[in-house]
Amino acid sequence: MSRQEQAARTRESIIDAAAEVFDTHGYQGAGLALILEQAGVTRGALYFHFASKEDLARELIEAQYRTVNQWAEDGVEGLQALINLTFTIARDLVADVRVRAGVRLALEQATFSAPVPNVYQSWIDAARAMLVEAKRRGELVRGVSVDDAARFVVGAFTGVQLASEVLTARQDIQERVADLWHFVLPALASSPQSMKYRQRRRAARAGSRT
Repeated sequence: MSRQEQAARTRESIIDAAAEVFDTHGYQGAGLALILEQAGVTRGALYFHFASKEDLARELIEAQYRTVNQWAEDGVEGLQALINLTFTIARDLVADVRVRAGVRLALEQATFSAPVPNVYQSWIDAARAMLVEAKRRGELVRGVSVDDAARFVVGAFTGVQLASEVLTARQDIQERVADLWHFVLPALASSPQSMKYRQRRRAARAGSRT
């Protein structure tokens, strides 16, 4: 293995370890000693890749928002794409520690010396793009503002996932996201019955009983 490959592997190990520690302890409770122990690397190795704990946290936050478009499903556009995106993120909040850590750190970044300024704006921009396409396709109720709707959906999803984390450790997050769309779609969609979210709701309920 080349030095470059070894350095890349070490960097990924540090990010994974930091994600585990941030997810468990939050930003304030995550000491560098815990991250080093989790990663199994020296302090020098960590500082070779990251200048500080805050630098590590910023990497985890920014990674989620750089890759938001990768969550979109191929061949799905408009309002259905936005619905599917929320369920995909909800799934990854359970399955992927980097996603969980990035979302938690985004909420806690007020304690950073230099908060990430556009941390939610990229989510809002992605939602807006999907809503613009939905409007072009005639899927939105006449008079709906895509700017207001994008901000509302991102804010509502943030609140739903946070409540699910607090109440059930996100075990019911898929069903709670289905609830969100159950109440929002009638005000947003010109034909809410055509949007596929009920199937996901039933699957979530079936999964919770197994």
